[in-house]
Amino acid sequence: MSKPYAIGVDLGGTNLRAALITREGQVVKKIKEPSTGLAGGDVIQLLKNAIDQLMSPEVEGIGIGVAGVLDRPEKRIMISPNIPPLTGFSFNDFHYPVPVYVENDANAAALGEACAGAGRNFKNFVLMTLGTGIGGGIIYGGKLLKMAAEVGHMSIVADGKKCFCGNNGCLELFASARAIIASVIEALEGGAESLLRECCEGKIYRITPEDVYKAAFEEGDSLSREVLREAGRYLGVGISNIINITSPDAIILAGGLIGSWNIYVDEAIKEASKRAFKSIFQKVSIIPASLGDEAGIVGAASLVFNPPAD
Repeated sequence: MSKPYAIGVDLGGTNLRAALITREGQVVKKIKEPSTGLAGGDVIQLLKNAIDQLMSPEVEGIGIGVAGVLDRPEKRIMISPNIPPLTGFSFNDFHYPVPVYVENDANAAALGEACAGAGRNFKNFVLMTLGTGIGGGIIYGGKLLKMAAEVGHMSIVADGKKCFCGNNGCLELFASARAIIASVIEALEGGAESLLRECCEGKIYRITPEDVYKAAFEEGDSLSREVLREAGRYLGVGISNIINITSPDAIILAGGLIGSWNIYVDEAIKEASKRAFKSIFQKVSIIPASLGDEAGIVGAASLVFNPPAD
């Protein structure tokens, strides 16, 4: 008899989220722990601790979405720019009494939105996760395409600065949360005036994306607003490339940065509208994900209930 629950895990560069999830996609119990700055062994131990807290005889299996490019047959992380210590790690080394399925975290989020979120009404869509880095997942004909879909690592500035992935001028160097914070700190170090100097007790290296949003939206801070607009323009360049290549029904945006939709995403849509083929752009819906930070864990759990074909 099939068991009623799966454990879904979303392991990203900032946080680990894990949950006990029903076959209908309902989250029964959830755990969230910071993963920033941990060594590889500590990240794996954090993951195991979360799974152990959720494990029971009623669990059918474990689905894990992890930031990075995967060797799926070996369940190995070939490269993880946002969690570098995990590069080379294989989940075949996990020993649990239930099956373990592994997928890229953005692909898992795309599955979650397709199963129970904003993607239910679209056969073809691209999901972009906008957080510490930028990831992507592609649903085509209602099914997840098994590809890297590392949209955050498309070059948008040919001679731009070096990325953690080894490439130059990657989208996430200009449009991710990490990029936004880097731009703010660089401006403050250069003497720019901003209300952000007053937050974190004047320790500017502790500024978070949430601090930038608050300063931009609630306090009208001009530096914060301009940094978000600039990041949005670069995001729009990336979105236009995706639209021109894949002509999707929708671009679904997920992750913490969509909290600044009215500046950051609006600017991205404006930029994409200038750059993408108009005949294609006009047919694309650009919408927020509806599952919030649960998209990845719901999608990871769906790997258990609907195992991917080899």
